Amino acid sequence: MANPSTRQGLIDYCLRRLGDPVIEINVDEDQIGDRVDEALQYFREFHSEATYRGYIQHLVTTDDVTNKYVTISSNVQQVTKLFKLQGGMFSRNMFSVKYQMHMNDIANMHSYVGDLAYYEQVQQYLSLLDMRLNGTPQVDYVRKQNRLYVHGEFGEDIKVGEYIVAEVYSVIDGNSHTAVWNDLWLKEYTTALIKHQWGSNLIKFEGMVMPGGVTLNGRQIYEDAIQDIARLKEVIRLEHELPADFFVG
Repeated sequence: MANPSTRQGLIDYCLRRLGDPVIEINVDEDQIGDRVDEALQYFREFHSEATYRGYIQHLVTTDDVTNKYVTISSNVQQVTKLFKLQGGMFSRNMFSVKYQMHMNDIANMHSYVGDLAYYEQVQQYLSLLDMRLNGTPQVDYVRKQNRLYVHGEFGEDIKVGEYIVAEVYSVIDGNSHTAVWNDLWLKEYTTALIKHQWGSNLIKFEGMVMPGGVTLNGRQIYEDAIQDIARLKEVIRLEHELPADFFVG
């Protein structure tokens, strides 16, 4: 089928593109599996349609406070935003500097009764105060460790029993969303990688004459595959990759 909906369907499609079953594709099953994994890794790394934006919530535990990081799902590719850990304008501690500064500014504003425009100005000003005093939590996400490091005081700003919510980009699961396997770029790139492996295997027998007088030309297959791979890498970076400054986490 030209529209694969499974991993095996993608493999079968790529082999047919290379000539199977009319000609034998001299690539081992394990080699094919490795090339598919390699194609998926590159696809998920750079293709804008390989991930989706979502939100995850995490209940802060004692271990999180002790470790000073949060462990999240391995499907997460990027963390773009962490929502404020505190409850907005009003601090829980009435003796804190932040709380007293908020209350003083609010009291001054209440001495004036204005119209809707003034109310909007008040809200913007309070929002500015909140941003300056509380700030927006900064994070570092280390994908190799699946760890989210939050730049804040664990135990004070980040407390046990509280929830933190992060905006993330996660990998689309091909088992749940089978259209992933039918992506045009992924099909072409996987085919090129298998072709590259095929040529690499045949180079070892270059010049050997097969029964019937057929001579293997693995080097030509190998070099054609290199050109295909280079072209497809350029296509994904120019046409399918998100802007470089899109992710901030």
